[in-house]
Amino acid sequence: MIRLALSTLRQHRGAYAGTFFAALLAVALLAGGGLLLASVLTAKPPADRFAAAPIVVSGDRDVTLQKVTTKHKKDKVKRKVKVKSEQLTGAGSLPADLVGRLGNLPGVAAATADVAFPVQAGTPDGLLLRGADDAPVIGHGWSSAQLTPYSLRTGEAPGPGQVVIDADLANRSGTTVGGRLVVTTKTGVRTLVVSGVAAPAGRDGLPAQGALFVADSDVASVSGLPGPTAVAILANPDTDPVALRKAVEGVAGDAPVLTGDDRVRADLPGALPDYIGPISIFGFVIGITAFAAIFVLTGTVTLGVRQRLRELALLRTAGATPAQLRRLLGVESLLLAGVAALPGIPLGVVFAHVVAARFRELGAVPAQFVVQTNVIVLIAAMAAGMLVTFVGAQIAGRRAVRIAPTQALAETANAPTGGLVLRTALAVVTAAGAFALLIFVPLGGPLGIGMCFLSCALLLCTVAALGPLLVRVLTTPVSRVIGSGGAIGWLAGLVTRAERRRVAAVAVPLVLMFAINATMLLNTTLLDELAGREQAARTAAATAQVSAPGGMPLSTVRELLALNGVTGAAATLPTRAIVEQGGKPEDYATQGLLVAGTEAALDLDLRAGTLPGDGTFAASEYVTKQYGWRVGDDVPVWLADGYQVKLRLAGVYARARGFGDLALPADLVAAHDPRGLVSTVGLRYSGDVPERIATSWPSLRLTPTLGAAPTGDNQNQQGAWELLVVISLGFTAIAVVNTFAIATAARRREFADLRLAGATTRQLHRLVDREAMITVTVGLALGALVTAIVVGAFSTAQDGTLSVFVDAATYAGMLGGVAALGLVAGAVPARVLLRRRSLPALSDGR
Repeated sequence: MIRLALSTLRQHRGAYAGTFFAALLAVALLAGGGLLLASVLTAKPPADRFAAAPIVVSGDRDVTLQKVTTKHKKDKVKRKVKVKSEQLTGAGSLPADLVGRLGNLPGVAAATADVAFPVQAGTPDGLLLRGADDAPVIGHGWSSAQLTPYSLRTGEAPGPGQVVIDADLANRSGTTVGGRLVVTTKTGVRTLVVSGVAAPAGRDGLPAQGALFVADSDVASVSGLPGPTAVAILANPDTDPVALRKAVEGVAGDAPVLTGDDRVRADLPGALPDYIGPISIFGFVIGITAFAAIFVLTGTVTLGVRQRLRELALLRTAGATPAQLRRLLGVESLLLAGVAALPGIPLGVVFAHVVAARFRELGAVPAQFVVQTNVIVLIAAMAAGMLVTFVGAQIAGRRAVRIAPTQALAETANAPTGGLVLRTALAVVTAAGAFALLIFVPLGGPLGIGMCFLSCALLLCTVAALGPLLVRVLTTPVSRVIGSGGAIGWLAGLVTRAERRRVAAVAVPLVLMFAINATMLLNTTLLDELAGREQAARTAAATAQVSAPGGMPLSTVRELLALNGVTGAAATLPTRAIVEQGGKPEDYATQGLLVAGTEAALDLDLRAGTLPGDGTFAASEYVTKQYGWRVGDDVPVWLADGYQVKLRLAGVYARARGFGDLALPADLVAAHDPRGLVSTVGLRYSGDVPERIATSWPSLRLTPTLGAAPTGDNQNQQGAWELLVVISLGFTAIAVVNTFAIATAARRREFADLRLAGATTRQLHRLVDREAMITVTVGLALGALVTAIVVGAFSTAQDGTLSVFVDAATYAGMLGGVAALGLVAGAVPARVLLRRRSLPALSDGR
């Protein structure tokens, strides 16, 4: 059987070229997407700041909740415990006396308090300091330097009002010993003198963060923290590590005790590369690529098998059994996919590296992220490609291999039909699943985009299942319109109506190309426009916006509010907060909010209650509906450092896009957020307020109106979405061209017969062009229908308005681009085939 399969593959190299190319691309995409996802799931911080300390006691780094459910069944009671955790964006503090208690343990050489806090550092001329790969600058007390260890290269340890920076920061800023740095933290702005430059052994700094050390006596006033964020244990040389850890655990209580590679978790979360967002991004990459690869590969294999119906029928006449033909098709497909995987695997590795590099440029993934070659992932991608090819060949040939030998020659003239019941059942199931997602799943929430992709994929499966039927319904009116005006158009209409299966095979990739990419583009464009409109509406009441590079402390904001002429102000301080939902902690974008003055400078479109004040908070309509909160409810909230506080819901607002779903008192947020800096202050004023701000605070920027630009995270997300669309467009475009080429190659004998009947090459060109126009129109009509359903449901969920086009330019561009590609893909292969020397002789049965 293998020998026969190899002989068949050699004999039909041209027919199998399209399937080979599709399998190659499918394996490459699966391998690349799998490598990206596996790499981000297994990514580790690039450096351990606690390398010199064998044991580290950490403050809270996540919120963990337990949900216990009890079921009574007869005489038995079953308890099920579910534990869910959510990572904090800040670091919880440890008791101040813990250092002394740990230091008194036997075998402990020293217990060192580590206080880690983000700082905004810059030179007096305004140059901001950043670590390698644009990493943040993290402040510490000088005693923490020994934990890496850092050692002085020049200068001396810091005293009060002094600072030591790592060599990397010194090199980047040109700062030397004796220079000055302006250091901003949530406790204020200070000018500190550089007393020394330090570095870890063998390098200038840590790859994930810049380091700045202040005097231990200044740590509390600079950081604003009540205690250490971690305590590192340095052991005596002869101490038993196991016994020491047990002793430390006995003193630490509930605080995590970390050893080995886990010690890095004791660092400040903001100082470590964040891979939570990239996991969802690359998860979506593998989802899109896997669906597109499977969808296209199955269709291509099906089309390739259908081209061999004459050959399969003749084999049945010669005595081959259906089981033998199924084995032949299976072996051929496995051999073909296996050979295609050989170049597909290295191409997938290249694809993963190129995509990762682009995501690093966009800032959507940490600059330290690298793609790791995972043999298991590559083998799985190869196996998946072979499996999909095998299954596609089996499905495509199931009817062809079952025809009776006496019917074989008669069946060669027409493609096998049937399977309508199975196709209809599959279409009903997939369509029902798509509409269930669009109707019952809250598309306005954070999962809205993902659910739209899933529903779009299900609707595409529906189109594929009912392809011939849908094409038959659409081809009749389309072919009569486009085919009007001459014999060639009339013939093109007849051919497309008669060959609806071939039209469906070519049109379905067009549907995939348009629907998937148009849905992603239009939905993300809609979100961007809605965020921009809400931002403009929120800030329209303000006269001007005041901001500073990296932010400003609340003390500076209060000085601004005290200026004569300021009649209203609204300061926003970005953070994250966690609330409980069904025993599971959920993290939300949050703003600390400080409102002052007699005139409003921020309009959140309050639907109930008031803005937050002492002991209260406000929430978006989405969150209040999700949790069933009402104004006056008391709600437990975990702040960025894990501190839990119970706040009363004071108000519900509607304009949450680009702002956050929770609004808390700014003083509360500043006290518990590691950075704690105000991002913007909206002002309403009269008189010479701008001139006095420029004089008193030269580093502050004042703009006449509040901009509606999205935040950096939104820009990164938009860039990531655009790259996903490029990837999807590239693959689906290749699939469209490949499918057209396969379908055209199968018509060699048909074109030869038409030439023999007297048709000229120019007439055949016009015939093929008219057929391509009909096919492209049918594909775009189905694609537009799927897009309209998904985008319409998504837009309605977002703002209550049914919007199908969202952005007319984007929609028209997608329509024109896909149409042009389809027409070119239909015309070029035919022109290559219609060269006289490429057509078979009349007696050629192939």
